[in-house]
Amino acid sequence: MALVTLRVLDGADRGRVFENLPTPVTIGREEGNVVQLNDERVSRFHVKIQEDQGKLVLTDLQSTNGTKVNGENVPLWILRHGDVITLGRTVLLFGSREEIARRLASLRGVDLSEGTVLNADEVDDVSPEVSLEFELHYGDDADARTALQTLLPPELPTGLSPGQAAQLSELLHYVHLRLRSLVQTVRMKPRSDHVTLEQRQWQNLLDLYDRIAGYLRAVGEPEP
Repeated sequence: MALVTLRVLDGADRGRVFENLPTPVTIGREEGNVVQLNDERVSRFHVKIQEDQGKLVLTDLQSTNGTKVNGENVPLWILRHGDVITLGRTVLLFGSREEIARRLASLRGVDLSEGTVLNADEVDDVSPEVSLEFELHYGDDADARTALQTLLPPELPTGLSPGQAAQLSELLHYVHLRLRSLVQTVRMKPRSDHVTLEQRQWQNLLDLYDRIAGYLRAVGEPEP
């Protein structure tokens, strides 16, 4: 059974530490949650953290104000030590110092250029005395937070049924074909760093962006 450690970096419960909680862990404002927060912007039962196939999965329980991980709104997320979770006015750090230090060590030497840095603006607003750098004592490593908040190319899920694998393959194939058609229409200007995309293709790109956002919503909020 996986154990969960959460440190409250900001909010009414700032400074509290919830250590070695067995999964599943529910977080919310109401009594009955494993982690009860004194935050009126947190829903009665806001999120759940559970173990599945060796991974810790955070699920937003259709909360009123949503859930952010590393600054991004997410309905579902595979948690990694060092992730910053924002619920209402409360900012939580996932993992103990030792767990986060081990993850930082594992990221040293990893090529992060293929990843994408997430938008953890909330941490910048945390008071200096409880900042992420202070909590982890890695202020001497300027790249540490960037490394922790870089999303590397995700692994494909395993254990899918043939039908689920076919559906995932079809979805990825659809996105790949749409992007391929867009890339093929890009025009590069000679001796310039700029490229040109026709307005119609720009609209197609926005449509694809919106469609992917819809897929994410559907996965995070399935039909009852």
